[in-house]
Amino acid sequence: MSDLSEARTLLADANKVLVAKGVLDAYGHVSMRNPENPQEYLLARNLAPALVRPEDIIIYRLDSDTQDPRTGYLERFIHGEIYAGRPDVHAVVHSHSASVIPFSISEVPLRAVWHMAGFLGTKTAVFEMRNFAGDASDLIISDRKLGEALSHVLSASAVVLMRGHGSVAVGESVEQAVWRSVFTELNARVQLAAHGLGSYMELTEAEGVATAEMNAGQIRRAWEIWRSEVTSLGASR
Repeated sequence: MSDLSEARTLLADANKVLVAKGVLDAYGHVSMRNPENPQEYLLARNLAPALVRPEDIIIYRLDSDTQDPRTGYLERFIHGEIYAGRPDVHAVVHSHSASVIPFSISEVPLRAVWHMAGFLGTKTAVFEMRNFAGDASDLIISDRKLGEALSHVLSASAVVLMRGHGSVAVGESVEQAVWRSVFTELNARVQLAAHGLGSYMELTEAEGVATAEMNAGQIRRAWEIWRSEVTSLGASR
C-alpha cells in the first residue's frame, strides 16, 4: 500500500472518529498534508464526515485549487492557508462542537483547566470575522484572504476559536489534531461546568506546557482505541 493510499484510509477513519466523539456531525472537516508532496493537502469532497471513504478524498494544492471535478467543502481555504503559513502543521480539523461556541461569543476565554488540554494554554484566541468581512457576512471562510486572516490569528497556537461559528485545531499529525479537537471540546465542557459552580482554578502557563509535553507521548494510546471502535464496524472499508 502506498503512502497516499494509507493516508486516504487514515483520513477517512479520522472523520469517523471525530463524529463518534461528538466533535463533527453533518458538518465540519479534517484534512492532512499530502505525505508525498508537502505542497498539497488531502480533504474529502463535500460530504457528511460519517460517510467519508478513502475514495472520497480529493488532493488540493495549497491555494485550495484542484483538478478533481468533484464539489469540495466551502471552507477548504481554512486548510490550505494554514498549511501555507505553518510548515509544522500536518493536519487540520474544523468543527462546530457545541461546548466550544460559548467561549467564542463571551468575555470568558477558553483555557486549559485540566491536564488533558494543556495545549490550550492560558487563553485561546478568537477569530472575529467582522474585522475582515464587516458585520453582514455569513461567517464562512470562503476564500484565501479570509483563510489567511484566520491562519494569522491562529499564529503558532494549537487551537483558534471562530466567533459564533466553531473552532480549528491543528497538529503535527492526524492523530494529534484529532486528539486536540476531542479534548478541546471536553475541556470546554469541564470549564463550563466549573464556571457554573463559581470560582475555579485554571492551569498555569508552565503547567500547560508540561502537561502538553507529557500527553504528546500518549496520543497513540487514545488514537488506537478510537480508531478500532469505528473500523470494527467496517465503517471506512
